[in-house]
Amino acid sequence: MRPFRNRADAGARLASALACREWADPVVFGLARGGLPVAAPVAQELDAPLELMVARKIGAPGQPELGLGAVAADGPPFFDRAGLRALGLTPDDVAPQVDHARSEARDQVRRYLGERVPRSPAGHDVVVIDDGVATGGTAIAALRALRSHAPLRLVFAAPVGAPPALDKLTREADEVVCLQEPDEFRAVGQFYADFSPTSDDEVLALVPR
Repeated sequence: MRPFRNRADAGARLASALACREWADPVVFGLARGGLPVAAPVAQELDAPLELMVARKIGAPGQPELGLGAVAADGPPFFDRAGLRALGLTPDDVAPQVDHARSEARDQVRRYLGERVPRSPAGHDVVVIDDGVATGGTAIAALRALRSHAPLRLVFAAPVGAPPALDKLTREADEVVCLQEPDEFRAVGQFYADFSPTSDDEVLALVPR
């Protein structure tokens, strides 16, 4: 399985796979931060505007690094039900953590977009893109947030993903497009020669303010 050189290479390959489809006034949403450099070549290929989507992990009470789901700046949260059960928690128990994660997502959107309001998905084919899918939590939160704005069609696309996570996404998106679905999946970064973190400056250079 040939690794991607970097996110731009992954985006170019993903763009080729998506270009052959019929699209109705598409809008491409890249998940911040790593999804933006992948989404940019897709937006260019589809002659579509590039927008930003932010979703943040919901941390466990007292253990913020332990993810129990994810939430976007708006829209319903996604919960890892198995994780909640393992800790003896309910969604109500983590309501403060949901509020904190949503506030972080809104702050991040404002940092990148300033006062500009992102383009509405309503009446458009929407393509949501990330650089890879490990658990699918942030992607699900993003899809649910965008679904609430009534897009014509909601598609999720990524260069690589873990099959169990991609299976979850098929229940949230109208279509899931993934170039590589390896059975032996440990982390997204193992499929990139260069998986350097995407900087704030890179994001700001890609999305209009």
